[in-house]
Amino acid sequence: MSKRLFTASRVVPAAPEEIFALLADPARHAEIDGSGTLQRLIAGQGSMKLGSEFRIAMKANGIPYRVTNKVVEYEENRLIAWSHFVKNRWRYELEPVEGGTRVTESADYRDLRFPRLTMLLIKEELIEDSIATTLDNLVKRFSS
Repeated sequence: MSKRLFTASRVVPAAPEEIFALLADPARHAEIDGSGTLQRLIAGQGSMKLGSEFRIAMKANGIPYRVTNKVVEYEENRLIAWSHFVKNRWRYELEPVEGGTRVTESADYRDLRFPRLTMLLIKEELIEDSIATTLDNLVKRFSS
């Protein structure tokens, strides 16, 4: 994989506060997950803050696993990001715009703990599709 930072944006027809409430509550992540890997929250319910941890049951390529994420960036109603032991980072940035909120999702693989192994296991198109689907799901979630 040559690319290590993946990002896309959509305008979501909702206020930043509404969107942030969903993003900051890991129990609600399944509502928008575009990767198909998120199974369920195991621990860490409620609104996350900087330093909060949550544990998720995942499944990829038929293989179940669990991962503990830690909130590593946080600015209420504006920015939230989490990372786990491999050190890839998922980030959501919210910006009020006409018609709602521009939500930018990023998957950042630039500071990996195991770069060679991780990059062998991950396909760029899957990350890009996952981000696009998650953002589309977010738009649909707030359009109804």
